Amino acid sequence: MRVIAGSARGRTLVAPRGPATRPTSDLVRGVIFSMLAARGATLDRVLDLFSGSGALAIEALSRGADQAVLIDRDRAACAIATTNLEKTGFADRARVICAALPGALARLPEEEFDVIFLDPPYDLGGIDDLLALIGGSRLVSQETTIVYEHGRRTMPPASCGPLARDVTRVHGQTAVSIYDESGNDRRLE
Repeated sequence: MRVIAGSARGRTLVAPRGPATRPTSDLVRGVIFSMLAARGATLDRVLDLFSGSGALAIEALSRGADQAVLIDRDRAACAIATTNLEKTGFADRARVICAALPGALARLPEEEFDVIFLDPPYDLGGIDDLLALIGGSRLVSQETTIVYEHGRRTMPPASCGPLARDVTRVHGQTAVSIYDESGNDRRLE
């Protein structure tokens, strides 16, 4: 696993071992960032939920994000994310919170994020409720883009708070759904 673009391009990342974490592949990460670039998404402040190795947040930082917050409940994953941030030189622009969701959301600043990555275990229950909670929180504005990575057989909800699902792309066993304001525009057409 490596950083695929930006200032840390080519740097190798360590991935947590074991069944608790499924790192986002380089291919899927490339697809995610191509989708974000195509819609002109801002990457200034990113939130990486179920962050695992931190690869999504690190990719955003490498591509110019100012700040990133990474949240995972697994202590080993948090330690690896911290190591990866140090290896890539982004530790000073990121914060790792090792806590379970949704409780960890209360530890976040009273600010909105530009992009929120959500990459839970594919078989984890309650994700629709978590998406609704995030969508209705102070973390989301009309300019926020939510990227939800899920199993290809999972039907993602049509909306996430004020944001509607705009597109879902499938790559092998993985699907990526994007929620943003343009999804609302399409719903009105």
